[in-house]
Amino acid sequence: MLREPLSVVVITFNNADTLDACLREVDWAEEIVVLDSGSTDATVSIAERHGARVATHPFDDYGPQKERAYDMASHDWILNLDADEILSPGTRQEIERALTRPRHAGFRLPRRERMFWTVQHRWSWRNGHLRLFDRRRGGMNDVEVHSAVEVRGPVKTLRRADFVNGGDADIATRVDKINRYTSGMVAYKLRTGQRFSGLRMVFYPPLFFLRQYFGKRYFLNGWAGFIASVTGAFYAFLKYAKLHEARRRRD
Repeated sequence: MLREPLSVVVITFNNADTLDACLREVDWAEEIVVLDSGSTDATVSIAERHGARVATHPFDDYGPQKERAYDMASHDWILNLDADEILSPGTRQEIERALTRPRHAGFRLPRRERMFWTVQHRWSWRNGHLRLFDRRRGGMNDVEVHSAVEVRGPVKTLRRADFVNGGDADIATRVDKINRYTSGMVAYKLRTGQRFSGLRMVFYPPLFFLRQYFGKRYFLNGWAGFIASVTGAFYAFLKYAKLHEARRRRD
């Protein structure tokens, strides 16, 4: 039985180290679209070697850049990947089954994170991300920092499929990212009028750690899982601490 044709969409900037592995696992799709932001390494030549349709546009923000890339696609069904993400074995077959007379507007794929020097254990909790969708019924939302796909209609999680996210190569990279993301989140919360909660700043970070380390079974990832849980709790703390600081300065 024929399935819906698929466009794989990737945005890039100096991703020569990871792009080949990403595109190698999706070369069965009818189309690969790569929207580059002006790479100075071999990113564009790698994309062209995989038969991708390549264009260049200056990067302004993650959500708008993804939307531009979706507009380049020839097919209605989109598989949205980042340049450092790789489909796991067996995921192709799950996607092809899902696209055979699909009854949903989109499908979530569980994501395994690269935790510093290891990859997340399959038995620890994998968050589902809406990456396979019908663009006639959705697209990127306008949430700052964490913009993601939203669709109008039912969504299903493909439990037997997953992909590996490049994650953070080391702890310093994770901490730098936390600092950038929390600053962006605070700016968004201030603009939308969200209130500061001292109780949330005190109690949520340790609860976050317990949820990650035990509830999501990050302990299966050894010390990498412990460190990832602690830095995640730090992220939760820092965004509320920065929000408190910003409000004090404003007032």
